[in-house]
Amino acid sequence: MQLMTLGLNHESAPLTLRERLAFPGEALRDGLSELRATLKGLAPEQALLSTCNRTEMYLAVENPAEAQGQALDWLAWKSGTRGPDLSPHLYQLPNDQAVRHAFRVACGLDSMVLGEPQILGQMKLAAREAQEAGCLGTHLHHLFQQAFSVAKEVRTTTEIGLHSVSMAAAAVKLAQRIFGDLAQTKVLFIGAGEMIQLTATHFAAQHPKHIVVANRTLDRGQILAHEFGGEAIALAELPLRMHEFDIVVSCTASTLPIIGLGMIERAIKQRKHRPMFLVDLAVPRDIEREVAELDDAFLYTVDDLGELIKEGVQARQDAVLQAEAIIDHGVQSFIQWKESRQHVPVIKALSEHAEMVQAAEIALAKKRLAKGEDMESVLRSLAHGLSQKYLHGAYSQLHQMGHANPEEQGHKAELIRELFGLNKQRNH
Repeated sequence: MQLMTLGLNHESAPLTLRERLAFPGEALRDGLSELRATLKGLAPEQALLSTCNRTEMYLAVENPAEAQGQALDWLAWKSGTRGPDLSPHLYQLPNDQAVRHAFRVACGLDSMVLGEPQILGQMKLAAREAQEAGCLGTHLHHLFQQAFSVAKEVRTTTEIGLHSVSMAAAAVKLAQRIFGDLAQTKVLFIGAGEMIQLTATHFAAQHPKHIVVANRTLDRGQILAHEFGGEAIALAELPLRMHEFDIVVSCTASTLPIIGLGMIERAIKQRKHRPMFLVDLAVPRDIEREVAELDDAFLYTVDDLGELIKEGVQARQDAVLQAEAIIDHGVQSFIQWKESRQHVPVIKALSEHAEMVQAAEIALAKKRLAKGEDMESVLRSLAHGLSQKYLHGAYSQLHQMGHANPEEQGHKAELIRELFGLNKQRNH
């Protein structure tokens, strides 16, 4: 079985392409089901990871070339892009490279925000969805579990996340460039997921005048709004209230934009052209891209924020080097485990052979006991019969050594000594 990773991320593909291959919310489960049907028989194990910065599939395959071709066709179909146009934006990583990539992703080394912790939760979600769909076999299960273990070690023994500038912090910085002190601003958060919670925490620290949370499920929105002393509203209220807000941050799992150009045009008109600062953290985007063309609307996407947070990367390079060393060790450990899997059929055959030998000898002993033979004599015969059958293969090899050259004879003899622990006895 061979491992393979195919995908694209913020380094290899523009946002316009990434959003066409995003699987937000329930779409992840549906996408995994489609992928499984497409690769039926070619990839016994599959997992799908989708975030605002990347979409990746992790596969365990028997025939890499055929599975890769089918997977690429599926990605092209999902993105509505011709294969030749999509391929330059994809990375295709085999075996050890796939393992290293998974570990680097889990540790936040491959993220737009170096060391960001959210990716670990997103990888755990990918593993859980694959497990529930019956797609997570021995190889991918071990890959993800070791990735989580390596990520934990990196975060506890290095300072990889200490100097991290998050998307949320970057959004606050940009807002301050426009409004200065945020104490007089009204802030709207659309959605109630982890990214919105994090962003709301950063903005709440600036003590804005009012915080409102709009969410598809009002109850969940109320829970988040209550945490920050704010108000919760339904998404249906957005067209009527959009003009009230100076700052709008959106991150939902919607597959289509929920804030259109017309809505923002009307809001700006009602605001008498006072500026609006909008942050779209969703992939696919929540806010129509045309909004950025309005004079008084300042719209930023995840890629825009990514450029801002690249500042200060040098300060984290020591932590990165430490993290890479831990990852190297983790990769070697995984390779050793995978190589050991090659011997599983032999181990299974040995076990079955031993059970067969035991069953035959025990059956013979029971017959002798039933005839009334002496128990000690029967037990001695049982032990002798077992040992002779277990040693039969070694005896046969030793008898055949006369036909082998001296070097092969020495090798076989040493191997037999190792198998039966005779060297340890000789050393004692």
